[in-house]
Amino acid sequence: MKVLVETSAHHVHVSDEALEALFGKGATLTNKKDLSQPGQFACVEKVTVVGPRGEMKMSILGPTRKATQVEVSLTDARKLGIAAPVRESGCIEGTPGCKLVGPAGEYEISEGVIAAKRHIHFTPENAKECGVEDKQIVSVKIEGTERSLTFDEVVVRVSENYAPAMHIDTDESNAAMAFGEVYGEIIK
Repeated sequence: MKVLVETSAHHVHVSDEALEALFGKGATLTNKKDLSQPGQFACVEKVTVVGPRGEMKMSILGPTRKATQVEVSLTDARKLGIAAPVRESGCIEGTPGCKLVGPAGEYEISEGVIAAKRHIHFTPENAKECGVEDKQIVSVKIEGTERSLTFDEVVVRVSENYAPAMHIDTDESNAAMAFGEVYGEIIK
């Protein structure tokens, strides 16, 4: 089965508490653009992520979450001076933290900086069609570029709230020249 491959650039997910600290009391996130996953959107609001060796301006993705999380590529992590582990989104326990700076203030997180593990979003119906299950690890072959390659260790994530798409970070996208509309073939 073929699946759309999307590049997920560095971004920040904020909690309600972080949003208020960074943008002021009563602040809300402003939808700039809907993303492929239902209910998810890129925000007008941006923050500066500050690490020991550098800083980067990053977009916030909405809506707010229970915990603040910063998702970077490994190249971004080096620039910031943060040893970001590869983790599934939301699995932030024991990860490094950083400082976030917004127009109304700063917000320190003690954990939450990760390089997101490559993954595929599926609805239960899509997963069944493809013969895969939630949390299964697969490989995905991307062909048709000058640098075709196979990504191993791709985690399948299944939920009624998802739309079918594989997410890779900018380092991975550059390595495969996965620019524009690109599809990958799932190899079990």
